[in-house]
Amino acid sequence: MSWLTAEQALTLLGTKSQTLYANVSRGRIRAKPDPTDTRRSLYFTEDVKRLAARHAGRRKSETVAADAIQWGDPVLPSALSTILQGRLFYRGQDAVKLAEQATLEEVALLLWDMRRPLRLKGQGRNDRLPTLTAAFSALAERTTTDLPSLGRSPPALQTEAESVFGTVADALAPGLPHLPLHQRLAEVWNRPDAGEPIRRSLVLLADHELNASTFTARITASAGAPLSAAALSGLSTLTGPLHGGAWQGVRLLMDRAAAIGAEEAVRSYLAEGRPLSAVGHPLYPDGDARAQALIACFTLPPLFSEVRNVAEELIGERVNVDFALTAMTSAFHLPQDAPLIIFALARIVGWLAHAMEQSASGHLIRPRARYVGPPVE
Repeated sequence: MSWLTAEQALTLLGTKSQTLYANVSRGRIRAKPDPTDTRRSLYFTEDVKRLAARHAGRRKSETVAADAIQWGDPVLPSALSTILQGRLFYRGQDAVKLAEQATLEEVALLLWDMRRPLRLKGQGRNDRLPTLTAAFSALAERTTTDLPSLGRSPPALQTEAESVFGTVADALAPGLPHLPLHQRLAEVWNRPDAGEPIRRSLVLLADHELNASTFTARITASAGAPLSAAALSGLSTLTGPLHGGAWQGVRLLMDRAAAIGAEEAVRSYLAEGRPLSAVGHPLYPDGDARAQALIACFTLPPLFSEVRNVAEELIGERVNVDFALTAMTSAFHLPQDAPLIIFALARIVGWLAHAMEQSASGHLIRPRARYVGPPVE
């Protein structure tokens, strides 16, 4: 879980209770009432760990570095996105507010710092369904012929990013090039009423700081590889069950809820010690802002509503964007893999933005390893 009791927090910090309360009052540690006993408080785990790490001056530098990679403080400077006090920002603009009206194409202009409209080219066909296989194949083909990103001007990279984006869009949202991408998806899935929720989800998922797939894309770009290679590496990482594939865990929970009931399903997960990928997010201790914004634009199917209520009550954390995407897929009868298709189409914008930013820095990302193998002879 993402929250600690006072006793657990004090053990990690190695301080007195007065110091814990002082850190809470100064905003260094986030706290919330304990749902099982409102007279007590719970403390956000990552805040406590981070503060404990700062006070552990005796720790070696390699240990600090290792901890930083695992949900630690950002290790790379970026002007693209940040999460601050439970809110997601794109270049200083609130992503939730942008999602009220903006399209993914407009967010691309913002993140890429472009001053002209996008010109996405495509085959103009909507007689085939979106597939990740097509996106992988198209990007892999480009990586063998596209120019390296290193040493090229920002306008040249922006033009290439536009081309790479068009390639992925043609695979994941086939349709007429003049249509916005959310409309292309709604049409190819024959669900015109889903256009607005799809638009909102694309904007909310466009970027998310240095998540696993974005960090992978930056590493690729730091070596000077083409932007298409950076996008391909990001897409590969996104498919993992702990990242963009988390929706499958939500679907399995819903299948169990359909079979034995919402409360019994959640309780069985907890009894088995299995994590619920539907709730909580380490960067949003008060609830995933993206999930709340997405759920607000459609009616949750009854079973999803039951699972949400039970899970939030028993676990004490709110549902996340993986739950919201899976619920949207069910509400509008979209294809089963729609969450990952939407996630990938949206996040290509962020990967390309980060790849261009990393390329402009001219720095190679090359961490050192702390060797723990057999003794060297």
